[in-house]
Amino acid sequence: MAKRYDAIIVGGGHNGLVCAAYLARAGRKVLVLEKRRVLGGAAVTEEIYPGFRFSVLSYVVSLLRPQIIRDLELPKYGLEILPLDASFLPLPDGRSLTRWGDWERTRREISKFSARDAEVLPEFGKLMVHMSRFVKPLLDMAPPDPTSFDPRELARLGKLGKSFTELGPDLQRLKYKMLTMSAADFLDMWFESDELKGVMSVSGIIGTFLGVRSPGTAYVLLHHYMGEIDGVFRSWGFSKGGTGGVSLAIARSAEAAGAEIRTDAPVAKVLLGGDAAEGVVLENGDEFRAKAVVSAVDPRRTFFGLVGKEHLDDETITAIGNYTYRGSSGKVNLALDAVPDFTCRPGTGPHLYGDIAIAPNVRYLEKAYDEAKEGDFSSRPYMNIVIPSLSDPTVAPPGKHVMSIFVQYAPYHIKEGPEQWPLRKDAFGEAVLSTLEEYCPKIRDSILHMQVITPWEMEQEYGLTEGNIFHGELSLEQLFFLRPTAKMARYRTPVRHLWMCASGTHPGGGIMGASGMLAARELMKAGGV
Repeated sequence: MAKRYDAIIVGGGHNGLVCAAYLARAGRKVLVLEKRRVLGGAAVTEEIYPGFRFSVLSYVVSLLRPQIIRDLELPKYGLEILPLDASFLPLPDGRSLTRWGDWERTRREISKFSARDAEVLPEFGKLMVHMSRFVKPLLDMAPPDPTSFDPRELARLGKLGKSFTELGPDLQRLKYKMLTMSAADFLDMWFESDELKGVMSVSGIIGTFLGVRSPGTAYVLLHHYMGEIDGVFRSWGFSKGGTGGVSLAIARSAEAAGAEIRTDAPVAKVLLGGDAAEGVVLENGDEFRAKAVVSAVDPRRTFFGLVGKEHLDDETITAIGNYTYRGSSGKVNLALDAVPDFTCRPGTGPHLYGDIAIAPNVRYLEKAYDEAKEGDFSSRPYMNIVIPSLSDPTVAPPGKHVMSIFVQYAPYHIKEGPEQWPLRKDAFGEAVLSTLEEYCPKIRDSILHMQVITPWEMEQEYGLTEGNIFHGELSLEQLFFLRPTAKMARYRTPVRHLWMCASGTHPGGGIMGASGMLAARELMKAGGV
């Protein structure tokens, strides 16, 4: 008789693994099926060039929920986060700005650009912490149903309303503004330095096909501002061994609790019995049965791929068809035989141990966005760069280094059509290198290997529809109880016994794990397993 499971998780990304770990720790019999040979989805470490281990896609940890770290005992299973204490902005005119974990040190840096901004920044930071304290609890709760008359749902809505009231009139008005303002306009209310506003505004566009002057990006800025490690606001860090270290620690925790994990196991479709999911079929024809199937892939792949439109009602087809992805970023990973030398601040100093932003000012960023709107990648893009080997020598041979470059904009929908991305790949890589060369003139001399990943490859190789790193845009109409749709925001779907647990559900993207945790809770609370 075929083995039967309580739950089958389709996809071994970090959210799927978190969901599996929580279910297994609650005594459920769980099977995780991952199509690739390695676990992690977008949070994966791979040796692309001999001796160099790249965090191929996701490259820093900021929103991993402290509760998940505790509940799953992740340090026991190998998780180690190395904090980033600097954010370095090189400028083409030879100046530079570094923001540090030390406020006084940061104040001295900013005062070179604006004495007023240096004094205002601490107050701005306090304000964002206050605002984050209202939003932060939303990351750890399943969205309430605003249309429900269930007393429990009404109580949750009332609790949110009370939290909003407690902000006070001034913060309430500011909150309303953030929902409609652009990141750049919001920062204009506080700062005068173009350089500071430029580098701070980019947090409002990551994961969106929007510009820093697009309405709604102020709220996205707040979303990314809530990064924390061990409860410390606005902290970023490297996972030792690459971001795959996060996924592997979660996988070990799940296996220790009894979960079964299989790689090289691509799922072809969800097995349906009437209007209910009964299991899955692999591409090789193997079948597995379970009380519940939990999809850890994005909504479009879940419904239009694993289920099939022929099994869906018109309302669901329309809702999923209207859910937007619009991937807008690419990735370049470099294997180097020396530490890059930035003209504006030469040498291997502590400024290189954090993240490095190529974002000189708001005008630069808007020009990059203008090119993307016309259906092309940015000739001089925004780039966020880290050199993890400086903090973690395990990812490169002695004396060698890894450089990880997140690039925006690289729109999936280029004017030639997304399927033409392979023909544009070299030109895209060249645009990244030539831009970096303006700040590090000798960078090409140090390159041993370059890996260029376009949005097309993110979709084809890593299963990210339209190359969206967050399984769907983090735009206001696709957040909280609207993610991915109003009727599917609590992890269950119109197909009975089929659930979702990935970044296409609340609270969204980043190496957060909250979607997996909340989906497991809701599944067990509903008696689905």
